[in-house]
Amino acid sequence: MATSTHGSTAGGGRFTYVAAALAALNGLLFGFDTGVISGAFLYIREAFVMSSLVESVVVSGALAGAAVGAALGGRLADRWGRRRLIIVGGVVFFVGSLLMAVAPTVEVLIVGRLVDGVAIGFASIVGPLYISEISPPKIRGSLVSFNQLAITSGILVSYFVNYAFSEGPVLELAQSLFGAAGWRWMLGAGMVPALILVGAMLFMPESPRWLVERGREDDARAVLSRTRTDAQVESELEEIRETAETQDGGVGDLLKPWIRPALVVGIGLAAFQQVTGINTVIYYAPTVLESTGFGNTASILATVGIGVVNVGMTIVAVLLMDRAGRRPLLLTGLAGMIITLLGLGTAFALPGLSGVIGWVALACLMLYVAFFAIGLGPVFWLLISEIYPLQVRGTAMGVVTVINWVANLVVALTFLGLIDVAGQSGTFWLYAALTLAALAFTYFLVPETKGRSLEEIERDLRDSALGDERTGMVRDGTAGDD
Repeated sequence: MATSTHGSTAGGGRFTYVAAALAALNGLLFGFDTGVISGAFLYIREAFVMSSLVESVVVSGALAGAAVGAALGGRLADRWGRRRLIIVGGVVFFVGSLLMAVAPTVEVLIVGRLVDGVAIGFASIVGPLYISEISPPKIRGSLVSFNQLAITSGILVSYFVNYAFSEGPVLELAQSLFGAAGWRWMLGAGMVPALILVGAMLFMPESPRWLVERGREDDARAVLSRTRTDAQVESELEEIRETAETQDGGVGDLLKPWIRPALVVGIGLAAFQQVTGINTVIYYAPTVLESTGFGNTASILATVGIGVVNVGMTIVAVLLMDRAGRRPLLLTGLAGMIITLLGLGTAFALPGLSGVIGWVALACLMLYVAFFAIGLGPVFWLLISEIYPLQVRGTAMGVVTVINWVANLVVALTFLGLIDVAGQSGTFWLYAALTLAALAFTYFLVPETKGRSLEEIERDLRDSALGDERTGMVRDGTAGDD
């Protein structure tokens, strides 16, 4: 009679992909909220009397909330568990979307944006974390990258939702039934995926690594047995058990010498993902394209095209992540971003933007997004879910994600000011210089994690730090031969 081979069965494979896809709905909520405000805001300005400061708060309120959610989410993921935080985040997102949809005043609208932002902060941590810890090593890269694919898909979906409720039969039908303005439907549409996420995660298991950390090995074994063979289950449980027993956990552990290199990598990539300019494209693409001579309609259609490119190239990244590896995709993507940012800056430096140069600028924008989508976009979220030790993984991801959201907020608030000071050419050349710094940072500091278990990655981190310590002791004359 055949032995048990749970991990090789079709059912086990289906379970892994279903669990990853459901957890990746966190990313869809993340992306949807990022994109939906750009269209809805055109109509919000007509509904409420707002100063320029209040307008900025409405747009950036979700970013501030996301920083708060990320700061809380890491510790909550370690304390409550990954699955439970996903469910809580879905509920919070539903409440935030509902508040925005029914907001009678701009103050309530801002509160809804902040609440939505907190949920996004939770989602940006716990989605990749859950997928990483439940996935077999050989396909972990592709599965965690589902989250980035969901983010880009959420942005694209928001563009279509904005269009559907801006005019035409969909808006007319909605108003005939309920009478609400189109922008309320745009913002309230986020309640639908939030409900799906909460309902689906009620039937999903907890992360096996978190279960072992809490002494629930039988539950962890049951989860692992759905995607691994019996031998693989016991081997992986032993690895998880060993790493869980050799550390204390807590924020202070992030500064331990052997964890510090991973913290530097995470913080560096978190900042570079934003300061290289990606959200200037997401938030301001229509504005940028209008300045090249495109009309309003053409600019909106071109933005949808950019969204399609973003999704398409993220699919390519998902397919390549566990074949090509993290570092090659990251280095290739950064090199392409440098070239396209230089080209974009040059296009704005030349006269006659309403002619051929306008199309050159559009091509550079699309290629820039394509290179981001195969490299820095998905690889950042994947790496920070892989490189941290088990008991501080949620906390470390929380710290790194806060840096990411703060950098996002800074870029969003400074982009238009930078254009006023340095011009469009100078602004994009500055982003190119920062991307070059990101390339050097990646080449010298970012490790490859393809095909290795999370416990193997952690052991290598410990061994590398121990090797550096021994080298220093020998160099200082404080140790002899081993």
